Amino acid sequence: MIEEVHVFGVYMPAALAWAVLAFLLAYLLRNLLARLGLERLLWYPALADLALFALFWWGITAAADHFTPSWLVS
Repeated sequence: MIEEVHVFGVYMPAALAWAVLAFLLAYLLRNLLARLGLERLLWYPALADLALFALFWWGITAAADHFTPSWLVS
């Protein structure tokens, strides 16, 4: 498990970095669904947003554990 990420000279918790990235991806996907009109098919849009965020966060974290270069983490 990666504990810290070095970003522009600042160490930050990896979970925070991956959560911010997951939030941005979920936000972009939600806007895309809204523009395509697919959001009206959802029973609870807020629950779908939460599920998208959780799936993106899990996926990014799992991918980071396997593919992050050693010079980026401490």
